[in-house]
Amino acid sequence: MHGSRTTPQAPDFPSVTAPRLGCVRELDEAVATCRACPRLVAWREEAARVKRRAFLDWEYWARPVPGFGPPDAPLAIIGLAPAAHGGNRTGRIFTGDPSGDVLYAALYDLGLASQPAATRRDDGMTLYGVRITVPVHCAPTDNRPTTTERDTCRPWLARELELLRPALRAIVVLGGFAWQALLPVLTATGWQVPRPRPAFGHGAHAQLTDARSERVLHLIGGYHPSQRNVSTHTLTPAMLRDVLQRGADIADVAVRRPGG
Repeated sequence: MHGSRTTPQAPDFPSVTAPRLGCVRELDEAVATCRACPRLVAWREEAARVKRRAFLDWEYWARPVPGFGPPDAPLAIIGLAPAAHGGNRTGRIFTGDPSGDVLYAALYDLGLASQPAATRRDDGMTLYGVRITVPVHCAPTDNRPTTTERDTCRPWLARELELLRPALRAIVVLGGFAWQALLPVLTATGWQVPRPRPAFGHGAHAQLTDARSERVLHLIGGYHPSQRNVSTHTLTPAMLRDVLQRGADIADVAVRRPGG
């Protein structure tokens, strides 16, 4: 970097910092310090001040939420962003909110998580062969990051996927936002995306090839386990388990069944 310096408040903090990081642990630590998007910083901190009644006794995390799961996971799950009173409160992605309740229950049912519910960072949850991450690491207003915020945050996701690359075989992509955010990241890091670009849909399946080798990366689309999707039965637990199982099968994840 030729001695270049930046601060967590600078718009280029992710793009300057992320490529320097040599392991997933360092990446997670750096992500949590980022203040590059003023609107997101203001919202996540406001949510921590104006707490929901159920969480008045909580000290909110109120920082960017890093990914969660082992650094050598062959399967990745990509969501959207932390929930204001979920991950933004607990400090772990998909933890403490209705979407996470559905996701972790499905992972547990498939033997990919150690317990069926995620409530806080120190609840003992362990993921087996799976890492969960997001294209936007701060809770956005109305769950709608701007394109600038998405693009500012993009270097974190690009570096995370590069660090996961040696073991990574499949990605389950939850929602159209994540699908659209992910494809440019994969293209920029040397994966050849089919043309025309694959369209998102529940159960969509695309195969990407590594330009530097003959490796294949599988993308599997799935509807996001949002409250709206679940309450309208756009997504059912069985549908979610199906796409996660397909990802685990393709990635050849060694699942751990309860009591096994």
